Amino acid sequence: MANEQCLVIIKPDGMAKGLAGDVVRELSTTDLKMVGSKVAQVTKELAEEHYSHLKDKEFFNELIKYIMGHFHHVGSVLALVYEGENATAKIRNICGATHPEKAEPTTIRGKFGRVHSQTGVFENVIHASENAKEAEREIKLWFKPYELIHNIYPIKRRKEEMETYSWK
Repeated sequence: MANEQCLVIIKPDGMAKGLAGDVVRELSTTDLKMVGSKVAQVTKELAEEHYSHLKDKEFFNELIKYIMGHFHHVGSVLALVYEGENATAKIRNICGATHPEKAEPTTIRGKFGRVHSQTGVFENVIHASENAKEAEREIKLWFKPYELIHNIYPIKRRKEEMETYSWK
């Protein structure tokens, strides 16, 4: 069995419904360790890169609007990184089927997801990486190495000069 990582995103519908705590509680029933978390605002560029493998699908533009929070008037998501033995399989099992109406009722999507009656959008509350390779791509997209509690992938040092903000 492989030690691996998995990106989890509590999507805007989950944030709008106040489900972040419920989802994290469900995920805590695994023996996986949370190694990163942050509230993030999803830009169009981030959304398009995250879902780049779906760019040819007819629902792509709606998906981008959904993850950016346009349908729920919530501009944030909660991004999490979990680590442990078979992390993606364990988390995807707890999440349930992508289509909320096909998800087992004891899964996250079965309990909290729905298909919006007016838009037809799957409000499935959560994203979980499909496999370890995709998890690496997604984690590197959503997190900087210093945002995780330890280095889960090889890193390189480079000096950057950038403008920063501080409290007054």
